[in-house]
Amino acid sequence: MNYDHLMARVGAQQASNLGRRNFLKLGAGTGFALGLFVSHEEADAQAASAPAKAAPLKPGEQPAAFVRIDTDGTVTVLVNRLEFGQGVITSLPMLVAEEMDADWSKVRGELAPAGDAYKDPGFGIQMTGGSNSVRSSWQQYRQLGARTRAMLVSAAAQRLNVAPSACRVSNGVVSAGGKRATFGELAADAMKQPVPETVTLKNAKDFKLIGKPTPRLDARAKATGQQAFGIDSQLAGMKTVLLLHPPVFGAKLVSFDASKARAVKGVVEVMEVPLDRGATGLAVIADGYWPAKMGRDALKVVWNSAAVEKVDSQAQLATYRELAGKPGVKVREADTSKIASAPRKINAVFSFPYLAHAPMEPLNCLIDFDGRTCKITAGSQFQTIDQGAVAAVLKLKPQDVQLTTAMAGGGFGRRAVPSSDYLVEAARVADAWRLSGNSGPLKIVWSREDDIKGGYYRPAHVHRAEIGFDEKGQVLGWNHTIVGQSILMGTPFEAFLVKNGVDGVMVEGVADTPYNVPLALQIHHPKVNVPVLWWRSVGHTHTAFVMETLIDEIARITAQDPVAYRRQLLGEKHKHHLAALELAVEKSGYGHKTLPKGHAFGVAVHESFGSVVAYVVEASMREGQPTLHRVTAGVACGTAVNPMAIEAQVQGAALMGLGTTLPGAAITLKDGVVQQSNFGDYTVARMPQMPAISVHIVPSTEAPTGMGEPGLPPLAPAFANALARLTGKPMRALPFEFV
Repeated sequence: MNYDHLMARVGAQQASNLGRRNFLKLGAGTGFALGLFVSHEEADAQAASAPAKAAPLKPGEQPAAFVRIDTDGTVTVLVNRLEFGQGVITSLPMLVAEEMDADWSKVRGELAPAGDAYKDPGFGIQMTGGSNSVRSSWQQYRQLGARTRAMLVSAAAQRLNVAPSACRVSNGVVSAGGKRATFGELAADAMKQPVPETVTLKNAKDFKLIGKPTPRLDARAKATGQQAFGIDSQLAGMKTVLLLHPPVFGAKLVSFDASKARAVKGVVEVMEVPLDRGATGLAVIADGYWPAKMGRDALKVVWNSAAVEKVDSQAQLATYRELAGKPGVKVREADTSKIASAPRKINAVFSFPYLAHAPMEPLNCLIDFDGRTCKITAGSQFQTIDQGAVAAVLKLKPQDVQLTTAMAGGGFGRRAVPSSDYLVEAARVADAWRLSGNSGPLKIVWSREDDIKGGYYRPAHVHRAEIGFDEKGQVLGWNHTIVGQSILMGTPFEAFLVKNGVDGVMVEGVADTPYNVPLALQIHHPKVNVPVLWWRSVGHTHTAFVMETLIDEIARITAQDPVAYRRQLLGEKHKHHLAALELAVEKSGYGHKTLPKGHAFGVAVHESFGSVVAYVVEASMREGQPTLHRVTAGVACGTAVNPMAIEAQVQGAALMGLGTTLPGAAITLKDGVVQQSNFGDYTVARMPQMPAISVHIVPSTEAPTGMGEPGLPPLAPAFANALARLTGKPMRALPFEFV
């Protein structure tokens, strides 16, 4: 089971469990304006009064929920995702504008609130994940644009007294002969037109916007510091809250002395509250962040961690290595009996640490609960799940929780938690605040230290591979074992998403390898008192490294060109892998370019989320330290809706992948306590490490595939393969270890 399948199953279950949501209706007097929630009874009455010939459309198919046209011709497209750097605030409006034939200079993007209309059409929940935004809404948003265009044409035909077939649409204007009307002039009449059930979409050869490098709609605001993020949210009378979590996950509060905290000017209250994973802690409520922090620093607390496991990273690694040598749950079977007699063998053990998401904007939310309704502003990746989780804590119906999606400063998966941890904690604080006789909005803010130490990490893993092959590199048998925590076990999704003891998201990239090798795979999922979560590219973060460095090692041992060897193992059926690899090779100069002395090429190619990214990198060793000089990417991702966005995603993912190789890029624990707390002791890649990157996209008219994550997995192995050619030593760990 891959991540896409997992999320589809999540969506189906959530759709049945959470029931029906309110959805947005047409606003009055502002074109396709939205803003009012209506009950499902009212929506049903509206549908019943519609003409009999009009087939009912789902909320996500209604232009009224997604498109607003103002009288000046400005077209605002509501984006059903979270924008946190991947560019959907631009790419999804591009799809609508293309089919509308809108004037792009007048198009805007706006994040949609939680609501039925904004659920992913494939998954059944409103979410952002799995590099799925464009590929899942590719048809949906184009159809929304085409329906809007048809309604504008109908209104224009009536106004201009011509047949709809006589109308032509271009750049936000509908014309017929010498007559014309702008979208802004037609908006009020267009919203009165019936919504067409079926529409004809443009042929790719007729695209004017899709496929063209397009600057992001939010670029200027972000470049000038004018963009508001969730952490910037303000309401009159708002108090700021900092939570004190226990140092060991799941520990409980025994006693506390808050006298010095309450003495800090601006501190309003200190309350004991239940926290995530059965823990208890304290909420410091103050007039602003600084008094809240000073108050929290002044607390004296006694914790009880006797009932929970205290993880030690060194001991954990030893345990994982031992498990990797034992039989596990079978995932993939193959005949590996020839390994023992193979003329060549590789026995390798790989290790990978916990990783924090470390987005630039730490977790936060603004919450206002009055006992009957709750309003939340947060950069949520899981709007439907978060809305339902908060409702359950506050004993409300989901529709009584109004969740406004805020722009987020990164996330990489941390804002998509099955337990809705930080929002559930915020709801508990808001409930306790109200029960203590207080009222008004609360802004819960995590510090950088809270964020780094707060858990939900990429799991630590150990891989063990035993490979037998001949002098020509033909693999005769490959035994592979993975040890690592399940992301899904222990969550509400375990019962129906973990099958036969296997969490599919942690074996992707090995279980479905494109290479023609007899590979047998088994897995161990130890239970550990460290909360874990998907991290940009999920299981591919470690599986790509293992597979691509081992394939390269076989090529080196048998004196074969690593590109030619990959072509041989891929065969003809993996055309996207081959296309991406060939493009990267061609553009990099691999095979004919002379590198400076002490430099070497490294190659890796990997598929994730439907896209294939191949890297050819140039690296060297400087004073015993690895340096990455140049990266050339070949990308096979179907139709490139916005090539600029794809280039940016590959650049960002490559830098994040490079970060996993650097010393200090690890979360470690001692006596159950996370040892890292900020960027001073948790390494992320920075501008000085950024190599020159060129991104090249394989031309295609196929439907788009995911691009938020696929640029990350092959970077580290390509870098490692270059270093192995320089040093003669294969890399067996991330971050890199040099003995």
